Amino acid sequence: MGCGPALGAAGRGIGQRLLGLFAAVWLVVLAAAPVAAACSPDAVYLRGDWGQARFAAEIADTPETMARGLMFRESMPRWSGMLFIYDAPRRASFWMRNTLIPLDMIFADPTGRVTHVHHEAIPLDETPIDGGPGVLYVLEINGGMARRLGIGPGSELRHPRIDPAIAAWPCP
Repeated sequence: MGCGPALGAAGRGIGQRLLGLFAAVWLVVLAAAPVAAACSPDAVYLRGDWGQARFAAEIADTPETMARGLMFRESMPRWSGMLFIYDAPRRASFWMRNTLIPLDMIFADPTGRVTHVHHEAIPLDETPIDGGPGVLYVLEINGGMARRLGIGPGSELRHPRIDPAIAAWPCP
């Protein structure tokens, strides 16, 4: 005889299901942990009263990479984007020349605080999209994502290039 109650086949099935449920919950906790703690040069994190999100991000910080942006791309993975980083705050204006996919443009100030979101910019449209004054960062993501997630003015960006001395949400 062993210690504890003997489990029949039904009892073992319940135990295995509980173990599987525990493992699934643990995986969700582990998956959420990097958003709260990590900071990586190839990712941009956002948070607000709507929650948190992580986007794999290419960096555009030279005249050449900024001029090209996301032009000529036929698609972009769902949780990806491009982070434009200016040398100094400015009035940022974009257009969609040669851009084949709809984009959301998230404009942020030097602290990483979102000041404006332009939703679903129209592919190939050359109408200027004004992000307003004092912009240092612009994150472009797939059109419709900002609205679906609830990203809006007041949300905060986290990235190692945001000065930690003034960042609204500094990297650890």
